[in-house]
Amino acid sequence: MASQLTRGSLFDDIFKEFAPGYFIKPLHGDPLPSAAQIKIDVKETDAAYVVQAEVPGVAKEDIHVSIDGSVVTLRAEIKQADSQTEGEKVLRSERYFGAVSRSFQLPQDIDQATSKAKYDSGVLTLTLNKKQANGSQRLAIE
Repeated sequence: MASQLTRGSLFDDIFKEFAPGYFIKPLHGDPLPSAAQIKIDVKETDAAYVVQAEVPGVAKEDIHVSIDGSVVTLRAEIKQADSQTEGEKVLRSERYFGAVSRSFQLPQDIDQATSKAKYDSGVLTLTLNKKQANGSQRLAIE
């Protein structure tokens, strides 16, 4: 299957000489991130998993973490907008809105009630406490 081309790819470089006005690169210069661009590191301690995810340029309010058993989903809403100041004439304005998400499964279920998330300088750090197993219990026979 052919891979998809993205803005700023080799395709743009090849054809910009043929029709430079048609293949205009965005003013931002950065394409919207893909799920593979959310880089994560996962570490394990006896009591928890510590996940560090790179989500630069995203506001804390636009990052959502959901946990379903042992499956963790990170979702970030990307909002890139150009600003206009008074007295300027806008010749071109581009806005990019979208969302990127990534899910991964951990070896053990997560205790959502005691887990924590912190976002600082483009890095989301999750401390995902392991759900304690109750062990096997013997049922009374009536």
